[in-house]
Amino acid sequence: MKLVPLALLWCLLLPDVAAAQRTVTAPVDFAIGPAAFFFFGPIFEDQPIHTGLKINVEAVLDKEWLRKNQALIPRKYRSQALKSGEIRFSPAVLALVPDSLIISPKYRNTGMYGATWKPLGIGLPFSSSPVRFSVDAGLLLTYAYVYSDLAELGTTHFLRPGLQLGADLEFQLTKSFLISIGWDSALYIPQRLGTFSETKPLRESIFHVGQAYLMFHFRFPYTTRL
Repeated sequence: MKLVPLALLWCLLLPDVAAAQRTVTAPVDFAIGPAAFFFFGPIFEDQPIHTGLKINVEAVLDKEWLRKNQALIPRKYRSQALKSGEIRFSPAVLALVPDSLIISPKYRNTGMYGATWKPLGIGLPFSSSPVRFSVDAGLLLTYAYVYSDLAELGTTHFLRPGLQLGADLEFQLTKSFLISIGWDSALYIPQRLGTFSETKPLRESIFHVGQAYLMFHFRFPYTTRL
């Protein structure tokens, strides 16, 4: 898949009036799996790995779907859409679903619970199925309740926007089941531990979080009226 113009994606999401009553079935990819979080800095020094879940839901318009439903695509974009091979997107309402959950009881001195939302993101694949490598970037919002027995860490309600950059390697085992492994790095406006508004010093702050994950993908058809 190559990046397609936003105008083309807009036309696929909002087809013309003539196609308004058409029933369309498209594959939906639901993915979930374990994740390891690395809060670099003082938290990492006490407990390097925190656990959680990675979640993703998106529609997958593959080459077969695009060919069968090319009548939905405006003629001037049709050739480019068919050449793209695959288009993936998440409806805006899915921005309410967390991109990841932090569920990490302390096994040394520090534990945390929280969630990350990704309201805006874009991806660029460099290969297509059955082995698909892609990179992506996006805007994040993360909340995490951090608690520790260590006085220097204390209790923190971490709430910050951030920027994410990641890489993902996906393996298609069957038409309806896939697995993927990946890494995300997120940079946040620094938040000093034990405070909400303080940003310095960086050595006492949360500002860089890494995430490694393994996800299991389940694809199923979803029918809607456009």
